[in-house]
Amino acid sequence: MGALAVLILPLLVVGVSGIIYIYRSVVQLMSKSAVRSKVVVITDALSGVGKECSRVFHTGGARLVLCGKDMDKLEALYDALNSVADPRATFTPKLVLLDLSDVNCVQDVAKEILDCYGCIDVLINNASAKVKGAVQNISLEVDQKIMDANYFGPITLTKALLPNMISRRTGQIVLVNNIQGKLGVPFRAAYAASKHAALGFFDCLRAELQEFGVCVSAVTPSFIRSYHVQPQPSKSDSSIWKFFSRKLAYGVHPEEVAEEILRTVSRKKQEVFMANPIAKAAVYIRTFFPDIFFAVVAAGVKEKQKTEDEK
Repeated sequence: MGALAVLILPLLVVGVSGIIYIYRSVVQLMSKSAVRSKVVVITDALSGVGKECSRVFHTGGARLVLCGKDMDKLEALYDALNSVADPRATFTPKLVLLDLSDVNCVQDVAKEILDCYGCIDVLINNASAKVKGAVQNISLEVDQKIMDANYFGPITLTKALLPNMISRRTGQIVLVNNIQGKLGVPFRAAYAASKHAALGFFDCLRAELQEFGVCVSAVTPSFIRSYHVQPQPSKSDSSIWKFFSRKLAYGVHPEEVAEEILRTVSRKKQEVFMANPIAKAAVYIRTFFPDIFFAVVAAGVKEKQKTEDEK
């Protein structure tokens, strides 16, 4: 009986793994087929998440409009996509220069985007301007720039493209947000404020657009890490705050975020939170036990300042 159990367990593990693999493959295939021939606009297509979104939606047969601040880099992305894709199953991407921090130009660029195909099926708002520093050391001009790039730019573009979706009574708007849209992290006040504002705006928009058949989705990863960089634990990181902050910053790869955005679009999910258990617990504690959360954060800031003073 013992020998039989030893033989059955590996077979069971292999069988379950195979079923999971097949399920994921089927879901991925269905997700890609759901965006075939759809007009998909991706802002900040030159970021890590933007490039991966371009790849997965392009191979899925979407008609892409890629937006970015550098035409040379957009053309390099264009070449990279076309070099690996099957031209019989994909569409040639359209390239549009767009700097979301230049709010005054967004309306004109929106017209250029609409002129590409005459309609918009999916708008992926992927803004990622960041700044780090103590509040008193960040100028109001920098605060304004971050808000323009992460909030006013995306909502201006959304408002410009929205009438097209409403008139057709179809479409989907995806906000690529960040965990800092749910809780504030010290020394990133401007960034957290812009992400809070964006999430609040699109939460309201979701309810307003339901009657028009337009879906509004928010994909909220924790911090997005580089392709090959893993957070390294340190022996000196012994305090609770250092453990907490390191785990909170353990983000997801851009490829994972792009695949989740594809699933979100195909299934019309309203909200997705991509984070490890520590980050999810932090949001939970912030919501239901704010005093504990603020005490931990304050202790971390105090410890950081003490360390800097000692240096």
